[in-house]
Amino acid sequence: MNALNLRIGHGYDVHRFSDEERVDNPLMLGGVEIPHDRGVIAHSDGDVVIHALCDAVLGALAAGDIGRRFPDSSEEFRNIDSTVLLRRVMQLALAGRWQVVNADITVVAEKPKLAPWMQPMCERLGELLAVADDRINVKATTTEGLGFPGRKEGIACYAVVLLGRDD
Repeated sequence: MNALNLRIGHGYDVHRFSDEERVDNPLMLGGVEIPHDRGVIAHSDGDVVIHALCDAVLGALAAGDIGRRFPDSSEEFRNIDSTVLLRRVMQLALAGRWQVVNADITVVAEKPKLAPWMQPMCERLGELLAVADDRINVKATTTEGLGFPGRKEGIACYAVVLLGRDD
């Protein structure tokens, strides 16, 4: 009898907003460029959604974290498109015959408002995770003015991923 093996992983990421108006530093979330007056300070493109997802998948695989796999001390990853990192993480998962069952993501920011961008993020993440976009949930919340997100100093993201493998 084959049993479905399941593993769950949790990820978190945060980036500070740049103090300067965005020029060549777009705000990327879930692989989608989001209109906003500031980008984030990061070694890569600073996509907190994808970084949190990478950590969630790596956690489910018991394979370390994004910082160990793609260190910010490496020039190889300077300004890298975070979708490349997620693709590499998914190659690792697929090599172990793991697939994403579903992902639940929470973005924490006062601004920008993300409602118009949630479905495009789900669609893009579905492509990257090789699942139907109805298995991806993206939601946003504020901190009611509290903490660094409330002061509009940065953006954070939590991600939970369930992986499955049919053994």
